[in-house]
Amino acid sequence: MKIVVDSGVDLCIPEEKAADLGIFRVPLSVTFKGKTYREGVDLTRDEFYTMLGSSNDFPVTSQPSPGLIAETYKTVAAEDPDILSIHMSSGLSGTYNAAQLAARLVPQAKVTLFDTKTLSVTSGWQALAAARAIKLGWPKEKILETMKRISDAADTLFTLKELRYLVHGGRISHLKGMVASILNIKPIIGVEKTKGIYSQMGQGRNFPQAIDALANVIARQHAPGTALRAQVVHGQNPEGAVMLQKAVDKIFTCKWLPTCPISLVLGAHTGPSVVGLAYAPASVMSETP
Repeated sequence: MKIVVDSGVDLCIPEEKAADLGIFRVPLSVTFKGKTYREGVDLTRDEFYTMLGSSNDFPVTSQPSPGLIAETYKTVAAEDPDILSIHMSSGLSGTYNAAQLAARLVPQAKVTLFDTKTLSVTSGWQALAAARAIKLGWPKEKILETMKRISDAADTLFTLKELRYLVHGGRISHLKGMVASILNIKPIIGVEKTKGIYSQMGQGRNFPQAIDALANVIARQHAPGTALRAQVVHGQNPEGAVMLQKAVDKIFTCKWLPTCPISLVLGAHTGPSVVGLAYAPASVMSETP
């Protein structure tokens, strides 16, 4: 069995490592000033944020076409027809639906689709666990059960300094965005687990307060001192990433995975200041490959 993911699933590992694990990636696209770029193919993160910082224009993102995903399925099926296709939340992107259509276009492939109901590295944890389980020879049903267990246990939170990208992308209402901008409020945004859509979990009056508020949201879910598996992501804000890790370390005992950049497609909706955290009880994660 091989794995296909979209680029909204942050693996945070080198491409050669992903290839060794049998993971193939389908790029989402960013359109900026009339030109469309495929993430990780036509545009690097440094190039993207340089363009973003030098313009008042907003990027527009789009999911892969069913045809593009189907081409990936065909390539993979030539090596192994059994495919596990893992995608960022269908509540936040049309990629999962496009993958459903793509699977019908490739009858020679046996495609199992999985909606992670989340995004970024929290989705990536599910994909990596599945890839390692395949290497260990686990049956498909056990792999799917493990991914669901990670999905139930893990959460994603993020905050950011500026709201204009979220407002423009329609991820929050324009009215709320305008009020928050006027009051300089920084939201804490999570992904709820039923529909896999954004949910405001708290707020801070400035960015440092938002970082502390984010850590306090976790403290409402898990008792202080709980051992967590955690990973920080950011757009182009390494200082904010360090702030976030320090704030969480004050409350919890964490096994930290390497800090890594967030997908460009996700960064297009949040801007360069975004910092985010994936976290789950270490006791649950220790049972996964």
